[in-house]
Amino acid sequence: MQQKKMAAPCRRMASRSLLQFLSSFSRTAVGNTATRPFSSTSVCRAALQTKDATDRATSSWTLMAAVCLQRLPVITADYSPIEERFQQLLHQMEQEKSLLSDHEIKLLEDAERMSRKQADDYDSDEEDDHGDQDIVLAQDLEDSWEQKLKSFQPAPRVRADVDKELTSPERCLANSLLLLAEQEVGGQKLWLLPQTQWQQGETLRQTAERALASLPAGFKATFLGNAPCGVYKYKLPKAARTESSVGIKVFFFKAVLSDGGPPAAPNPSLLWLKKSELQRYLKPAYMMKVEPFILEL
Repeated sequence: MQQKKMAAPCRRMASRSLLQFLSSFSRTAVGNTATRPFSSTSVCRAALQTKDATDRATSSWTLMAAVCLQRLPVITADYSPIEERFQQLLHQMEQEKSLLSDHEIKLLEDAERMSRKQADDYDSDEEDDHGDQDIVLAQDLEDSWEQKLKSFQPAPRVRADVDKELTSPERCLANSLLLLAEQEVGGQKLWLLPQTQWQQGETLRQTAERALASLPAGFKATFLGNAPCGVYKYKLPKAARTESSVGIKVFFFKAVLSDGGPPAAPNPSLLWLKKSELQRYLKPAYMMKVEPFILEL
């Protein structure tokens, strides 16, 4: 019983937190009244600042920025069977419920005039109201429009020769395409999103813009924001590691290919791929990080 009574004060003394100890220490006299009082808050703040400065100075990761450049669809995609049926239903409803257009009204007026001519119930003074102008029937207009339509040759939606050319940004006009570049990483050539190493004094977006500008094709693009849309981190092989770099962190920035200008010439080191084609060229771990922010528009 006596041992329990003696142990109780010891437990209470041992349970005093570091914060209480520092607070009690700050209340003690330090000899010089002009000295700034010692507090736990200033100690914690100084410790955090020291830790952040140490982390920045001893960072062992190489920072890089990559650009996810997409070419948006140029033409609309083909209708699926259910979309085709729905389109026909909308067209039928439009035909049944819409009002007559000016051309359709003119067709009815011309048909009525012709029927009255055939029935000898036509007043020739109606033609005098138009003066010397030639009367153009609605049917004549339709015939001229039909001739123009026959001479019009629409561009093909599917171009087998171009669609198979993976280096051409003009392929698969109904799909979104993503740009991949062949780059050397650790002595090995890999297909990746265009990337380059971050340099002191620039933002990560500026690094991504520099990565795009370094490509031989000279693409013009619009970047979508200043914040990265994803990050990929990996460690280098042990043989390639150094004291200052044990791995690489790649920050991805989204951009859209701008219109205008002649199409870029095909380059064997660049590929324009659909989302479904990326798995054949990207590593599984890299694909896992890239796939979530690639949208099929």
